[in-house]
Amino acid sequence: MKKILNNPSDYVDEMLDGLCLAHPEYYARLGEAGRVIARAGGPRQGKVAIVSGGGSGHLPLFTGYVGDGFIDACAIGNVFAGPSIGDCVAAMRAADGGAGVLRLYGNYGGDRMNFDMAGELLELEAMETTTVLVADDIASASRAERHKRRGVAGLVYVYKIAGAKADQSGATLAEVSRVAQKAALACGSIGVALAPCVVPEARKPTFTIDDDEMEMGMGIHGEPGIWRGKLASADTMAAEMLERLCADMDIARGERVSVLINSLGAIPLEELYILYRYVARELAAKGLTVVAPLVGRYATSMEMSGASITLLQLDSELEQLLGRPANCPFWRV
Repeated sequence: MKKILNNPSDYVDEMLDGLCLAHPEYYARLGEAGRVIARAGGPRQGKVAIVSGGGSGHLPLFTGYVGDGFIDACAIGNVFAGPSIGDCVAAMRAADGGAGVLRLYGNYGGDRMNFDMAGELLELEAMETTTVLVADDIASASRAERHKRRGVAGLVYVYKIAGAKADQSGATLAEVSRVAQKAALACGSIGVALAPCVVPEARKPTFTIDDDEMEMGMGIHGEPGIWRGKLASADTMAAEMLERLCADMDIARGERVSVLINSLGAIPLEELYILYRYVARELAAKGLTVVAPLVGRYATSMEMSGASITLLQLDSELEQLLGRPANCPFWRV
């Protein structure tokens, strides 16, 4: 597989240079190592700050969602590698407006360890912090072990809802954290992989799969899925993914849901809309109302060929926050 790059070791830093040069009205690059992206205008005093982080290779996830009505700063690591403790600390300091900081990120061991240590260090300086983990990948663990599930595209919904709450005048850290946790528990995702990506410094595919195969439930870093077998039709793929989500989430007739049909990198929009066509029809047949559907690249895995479906169960509070104005280069409401 071919890539557009210079020195593989410069891949992330050159990407961050380009991101900030293309969108200077949104992003400022900070931190001793330049691995923190924060709002270009600096922190908003009196507003609860939301900080996230993770490995590179998932744009627009993580750094891309720094913006109005989303998150305030993000620490970023190498491709598929979490951010350092120092960058987590720098991101929290860059976002802090004096009303506390919510650490909001995916459920991965390295990210948990480094953000926890960063939080402990800053709490010694009297910064008030909380943590919400997103663990929406239903293929990665059973419901009984939900705490072991990975965080994937559901993060996008939680950023939006928590960011909307934080933008409300007078919102407290406890209130923003409560809403973020509520949204995280209301999300479920599952993906399907058709072909791998290549990590620049590794220069080899993250996994191998035959040309006529697919893997249901594979993770965004190539983690093993539920089963591997012959490539199925779009409707067959979508049917299994949707049935697994509805069963796991106990979605009942009459509910209102938002749907994200997400490309993991290489799948074009045309094929995403073929998936959405099936999903929209089936949800209507189940008596569900779809609100503010999303179709596109929202949480990728380099150039992996595959797609994921995320459902967000809505109540009046979550739906109102989902519809609030927000703005970043990759999603505007």
